[in-house]
Amino acid sequence: MVLYIFSDALCSVGSFHLAGKEVAKFCANYLHQQVLSHEAYVAGDLATSVPKAFLRMDEMMCGERGQRELALFAGKIDQPRGILEGSIQSPKSGEVNGQIDDWSSKEGALSDYNGPSAGCTACVALVRDNQLLVANAGDSRCVLSQRGQAHDLSKDHKPDLEAEKERILNAGGYVQYGRVNGSLNLSRAIGDMELKQNRSLPAEKQIVTANPDITTVELSDDDDFLIIACDGIWDCMSSQEAVDFVQEHLNSESKLSTVCEKTLDRCLAPSSGGEGCDNMTMILIQFKKSIDRKASKSSDQQAEPNHNVPGP
Repeated sequence: MVLYIFSDALCSVGSFHLAGKEVAKFCANYLHQQVLSHEAYVAGDLATSVPKAFLRMDEMMCGERGQRELALFAGKIDQPRGILEGSIQSPKSGEVNGQIDDWSSKEGALSDYNGPSAGCTACVALVRDNQLLVANAGDSRCVLSQRGQAHDLSKDHKPDLEAEKERILNAGGYVQYGRVNGSLNLSRAIGDMELKQNRSLPAEKQIVTANPDITTVELSDDDDFLIIACDGIWDCMSSQEAVDFVQEHLNSESKLSTVCEKTLDRCLAPSSGGEGCDNMTMILIQFKKSIDRKASKSSDQQAEPNHNVPGP
């Protein structure tokens, strides 16, 4: 099972207006395919295949085919300017796990396009057997509730964090007003290629990098549910507040989508400006063991004799 949140930003690229949502759509379309097509995934090594897939998104978007696909996702043009009809023919590099990667890392010289200046965050959760792997690049967050206690499974990548700031400075960037080069308020993202142009450094060490942090945990009977949400939620609620809010509404509401709607409503600003005005996206996953535990507890309570009733 693969679950992910892609949160977008906005900027202008070339001759058409490109929002981070096109980068998010690109990732939603291709990221899971790249995870599955990597040899490491087939061998059971998720911690290797997932970061490779994150970095692969940048490679794929930087070619001519990537430019065309982003433009098509934007719905602005049928063919990006400077690309000839039928010119994009990428050789197949083979099939792995039923997935064919027919993208070449370099897509010819008909365009000087270096990739999208827009970008998106990515928070991905993969469940295989009893293992949960979380990969995060950006300020979206994954939180696990264990018997009502919140446990962060990802770290918000902000420019002021010491390790992030060190990488930014080493790559030739700077942090001003809590933003990368005075503009971007997060330090890791897919896309944002204008901040990944230091040719002497690998992708993992650029001013902004798509390289995710990886957290792996074993699921247990103590696990209640998993929240994956973008910063529009976490600007308004702490991890524990979100867990408490969700748990409260799960006690009276069985439909997870309704619980998500109530959470978003709780975070909405009463008026324009301030917290609650950012875009908000949320995924809620309730573990079956938690459902069974809740049902069993309810059944035990119903079966428990009432000792306050006197006997005959």
